[in-house]
Amino acid sequence: MKITQLTKAEEQVMQYLWDLEKAFLKDILERFPEPKPHTNTISTILKVLKEKAFVDYKVFGRQHEYFPLVAREQYSGKSMKSLVKNYFEGSYRNAVSFLVEKNEISVEDLEMLLDELKNKK
Repeated sequence: MKITQLTKAEEQVMQYLWDLEKAFLKDILERFPEPKPHTNTISTILKVLKEKAFVDYKVFGRQHEYFPLVAREQYSGKSMKSLVKNYFEGSYRNAVSFLVEKNEISVEDLEMLLDELKNKK
């Protein structure tokens, strides 16, 4: 299954839906900070997410209960791969080096992470 890139708004709705696991439109809308987007805006985003095969829904009377079809881990892996490809010449080494240079991750944290990964093997 090919996973497409989401817009910021679509991704935000998906984040809320992943957290909730299943939700009605009003449940998703409640998660937004003030000023909240209009109900029609979120409804449209959910329709687009359905077309992109990110969500589906069950019908309860006139209401739809939405649930994700794509797991957060599946999407984040795709996003990470795309980020590294587009901004770091496809090199994870360049990406990690960038994070260290910008003080987003310390060398000590990186060493601890490497130790944890080595112990998993």
